[in-house]
Amino acid sequence: MTKTVVITGANKSIGFETARQLSQLGHRVWLGARDPKRGEAAAQALREEGHDVRYLDIDVVDDDRVRVAAERVMAEDGKLDVLINNAGIPGTYDGPLDEGVDNVRKVYDTNVFGTLRVSYAFIPLLKAAEQGVIVNVSTGLASFGWLTDPESRYFGTNLLGYNSSKAAVNGLTVSLAKALEPYGIKVNSADPGWTKTDFTGHTGNHGPEDAAKIIVRLATIDKDGPTMGFFNEAGSLPW
Repeated sequence: MTKTVVITGANKSIGFETARQLSQLGHRVWLGARDPKRGEAAAQALREEGHDVRYLDIDVVDDDRVRVAAERVMAEDGKLDVLINNAGIPGTYDGPLDEGVDNVRKVYDTNVFGTLRVSYAFIPLLKAAEQGVIVNVSTGLASFGWLTDPESRYFGTNLLGYNSSKAAVNGLTVSLAKALEPYGIKVNSADPGWTKTDFTGHTGNHGPEDAAKIIVRLATIDKDGPTMGFFNEAGSLPW
């Protein structure tokens, strides 16, 4: 079944590759980006590959642009099957004692409140679908189980704003999953893994092509698929 998909922050890296893989499966993708020039160029690149991809102007920290984006999808498609909250920023790489409230607030405004703002705007469209799905792109750095385990590779990566903001995103996943269960809408968090992107200075274990796989898997679950979970390619993760 062809699904209608919205992906935020999708003009490059993991978001762009997620758009590519979902469109390769035959789904209609709204490629969301805050920069119209870059967003339209990314959408055009996928259209040239033969895919049904449209640029969607959206900035997750801007109430008006989020509202207008949801109105456009409603006007053109009447529903939304899948929302992928991918847009995010890393913040500074200062230590926790030096990052400062203003920097952390900026990270939260995009990663946490942006995710919630977009979810609120598109939930009516998800309710109009036969079975809606939300995928919140998180990180292994949001796992308290891993961050507190000295044997974990994540133990030493102590980014106060980024780590805690993505842990808050996981909290949104749990809360929204409970609230939306009566409507048949499933909500999960995805950890793409340590990926070679601008975020990581292009270091990592794999590229966006592999990172997108778990997002695509969660985006395409059926009515028997999981909800209120946190997953990477290997399976469930500790919260």
